[in-house]
Amino acid sequence: MKFHRKLAKLGRAESYHRGWRRAQRSIFRLPFRRFLTPPDRQRLSEIQQRYAGPSNPWAKYADIDHWLRVNRERVQDLKLHRVSRQQVLDLGCGGGFFLFILKRLGHSVLGLDADESPLFQELLAAFEVPRFVWSIKPFEPLPDLGRRFDWITAFSVGFNRYHPGGKRWDPAEWDFLLDDLQQHLEPSGKIYLALNPMPSGEYWTPELRDFFLRRGAAIERERIFFQNGLRR
Repeated sequence: MKFHRKLAKLGRAESYHRGWRRAQRSIFRLPFRRFLTPPDRQRLSEIQQRYAGPSNPWAKYADIDHWLRVNRERVQDLKLHRVSRQQVLDLGCGGGFFLFILKRLGHSVLGLDADESPLFQELLAAFEVPRFVWSIKPFEPLPDLGRRFDWITAFSVGFNRYHPGGKRWDPAEWDFLLDDLQQHLEPSGKIYLALNPMPSGEYWTPELRDFFLRRGAAIERERIFFQNGLRR
């Protein structure tokens, strides 16, 4: 019973935080259409038409307006439309929607991702978002990216799965990555991760949750936010 009561409290806190984020999006609006010029729209429309259709494995990412809206909310939730110029590295940047919005807001951006999708290649080129081609693997450090970052982000994290079995990273793999990411951060830098759910529907095991908390994260459902740096 005590465990169920704790879950209920977490649920109420989560509902409060999500409601507050929605309210702030309304207060501090960010209409993404003002970032798109007519030439932008023409080029993106052509890309969308080429990749749309049920037979295309990347078709869902060709719904450009939808993904711009999703990433506009991400920008708003992290308050990156309300701060001065930041250096931002996005792991698994995909088509660059998140970084495109940040770039138009005046931030300096870099994506890092595997080179697997021709749609993502075209979108990154259209958005003029720079990308470093790299696959994140367990216990392998990131390359030298030539600068440090104020923010390192990763949304819908997929690199934490072993293939083909789909096994998720344990704390040891995450510990290595976090220590490595710290080498790429400014002293006051922040790390924000949004995990994909496991087959059970959970986002982390109790062991992994305890690990992230020990390292200094604030955890809310899929969100793992190191707002004040990393602890040992």
